[in-house]
Amino acid sequence: MTDQPEELTRPEDLEALGYERARDELAEVVRRLETGGLTLEDSLTLWERGEQLARLCQDRLDGARARLVAAMEGDTDVAEDGPADAGSGKDAGTTARRQGEP
Repeated sequence: MTDQPEELTRPEDLEALGYERARDELAEVVRRLETGGLTLEDSLTLWERGEQLARLCQDRLDGARARLVAAMEGDTDVAEDGPADAGSGKDAGTTARRQGEP
């Protein structure tokens, strides 16, 4: 692109981006595409970059979700029985109502 801002990373740096940086760069790509005034070639290049960034963001989110699921599966005893000091769980509804939950 002829006027590519420096805040956009090079394609070879894509995998090194964390989620937040990729998301911010994707937002910048969208902003520039919505603003217009770019040549067709520059618009296509930005679109392709946006697709790469969107895919990277989704991959990062999927990875985070998998980590959460794995962590939750590791805590199935706590999730099923409640905290160790919660007793038999018979009073769980009462406790929730006392805390202002339905």
